[in-house]
Amino acid sequence: MGISIRLNLDGGPALGAWRADPVGQARGGVLIGQEIFGVNSHIRSVCERFAQAGYVAIAPALFDWVEPNVELDYSADSIARGRALMQKISLDQALAAIAAAKSVLESAGKVGMVGYCWGGTLAWAAACRLQGLACAAPFYGGGIAALANEQPRCPVELHYGETDHAIPLSDVDKLRAAHPQQPVYLYPAGHGFNCEQRASYHADSARLSHDRVLALLTRHLA
Repeated sequence: MGISIRLNLDGGPALGAWRADPVGQARGGVLIGQEIFGVNSHIRSVCERFAQAGYVAIAPALFDWVEPNVELDYSADSIARGRALMQKISLDQALAAIAAAKSVLESAGKVGMVGYCWGGTLAWAAACRLQGLACAAPFYGGGIAALANEQPRCPVELHYGETDHAIPLSDVDKLRAAHPQQPVYLYPAGHGFNCEQRASYHADSARLSHDRVLALLTRHLA
């Protein structure tokens, strides 16, 4: 079972986070980048899944910058609210929270990051701007193409759905052209295919992508 913790930021507020620990010796740490729905039951379950694989997992509650304890479902109203909250948080603020969580995780060993939707964009940004990440795996991050000119400091693999209504394949092609050394995986699925609570959930794609991420973590966090 995971627990709620507080992250202390230098010169900033204390933010919430969800932490899940493995049974026995940790194999490393995994940062989890939330979607625009907060650290909700899905994101907490993602933390638990990585903990079951042997990693300490922490998901910073990024919305705490503007409103504490936000948990949204996947309705149209929640999508609108989540987008509005996201737009109030700067990239620097989000990365500050991620860096604080990374500092906590370093006691478990090397640290990687996996992010979904907004968190996917943040995973790319963290790989490019933060020092010390061992690897990163962004999932369907809609803002990554706008950051394609930035260079990751660690190995990155990217995961996209072929029928994603929010991310055109031209964005995926742009990233492949700019970063041919970084694997880009396409799945026969839409946006949010990893989330079992969404109508777009695609079990086979979720399973395959998770296996690829576990292999990435094994390679770079060992």
